[in-house]
Order: sequence, then structure tokens, then C-alpha cells
Amino acid sequence: MPENSAQHQQRMARKKAVVDAAISRAEQDKGLLLVLTGNGKGKSSSAFGMVARTLGYGLKAGVVQFIKSRRDTGEEKFLGQQPGVQWQVLGDGFTWDTQNRGADIASAQRAWKVAQGFLGDASLHLVVLDELTYLLNYGYLDARQVCADLVARPPMQHVVITGRAAPQSLQDMADTVSEIRDVKHAFRSGVRAQPGIDL
Repeated sequence: MPENSAQHQQRMARKKAVVDAAISRAEQDKGLLLVLTGNGKGKSSSAFGMVARTLGYGLKAGVVQFIKSRRDTGEEKFLGQQPGVQWQVLGDGFTWDTQNRGADIASAQRAWKVAQGFLGDASLHLVVLDELTYLLNYGYLDARQVCADLVARPPMQHVVITGRAAPQSLQDMADTVSEIRDVKHAFRSGVRAQPGIDL
């Protein structure tokens, strides 16, 4: 049976008290480490939304794309041209395209040098490490070094890491972990990647 107006008001008042109490307990500021993982679509898109938020506050961001080699995606075309964004597309393409482990490792290590520079730059409010999880899972990068560099970053710098199957070591050190679940995807029905949605 639907609740009446008085019941609804009482329930919302209780809810507001709980939310207000939680907000009042959150008193610290710190640079956050966020991990966006899982098999679903939207991990990178979420990270790039945070780049837009950062720019909205007049702050600076750096993006390192580790796997992707395309420079014609909508997000790079738009956000990569904005003042305050350093955007680096440093991958050679998906591993099933390159089929060269040695070259992939060398590419990953070159890209991590750029990432280290971003992680050492206190002027960057946000650093996005797009698809980093794959390089850790494939053993292309030293996970201990990556974790050490993340810990050593400036105290108020936020970092977002994207990619499937985030290693437990990253999840353990993260402040926020979101797992995006794959329920249904148009590609499996034969629909090509669509500009503005997938590219």
C-alpha cells in the first residue's frame, strides 16, 4: 500500500538525519585513489567525467592512456585540447593487435615514466591512469614500483585508475573502488562502436 504524505515526510526526515550525521563525521581532506574496474562499459568515461569536473573548478589534470593508441576519440579531441589538461596517448593498441610482448613491455615502461612525472607534479589536481590494470596483470610493469609511486604522490593529488580485473594490491590501497558490471552490450548484437558513445 502506498505511503501517505505524513509517512513519507517522517521517512525522509529519518533519512536526512542519517545522511546529515554521516556528512558531519567526514572532516578530512586528502588526495583520493579511486579504482574503476569490472567488465562493464563506462570506466574510462567516468574517469573523464572527473577530468571535466576538475576543469570546472579551474584546476589541472593529467591523463595517461596506456593501451589505447587512437588519437581520434571524442574525449581526447575535446578534453585533450582544453587548457589545464595534459593528455598523453602512449599505448600501441590492444595486445591482440600488437601481438608483440617485448614491444608492449617497452611501451608500458615508457608510458609509466610519463605517469611518474604526472604523479610528481603537485600542480595536477587529478591524474587519470587509463587502463593501467592490464599492464599490472600482464606483468609489463613492476607492481611494487607502481604502488610506491602512488603512495609518494603529492598529498592532495587525486588519482583514478581504470581497467578490468584490478589487482587486489590496488584495491587494498584505494580509497574508493567501483566495480562496473556488464549486463548487456550492443556490440554483442553486432552494433559497431558509435561516435560520442564508444569512441
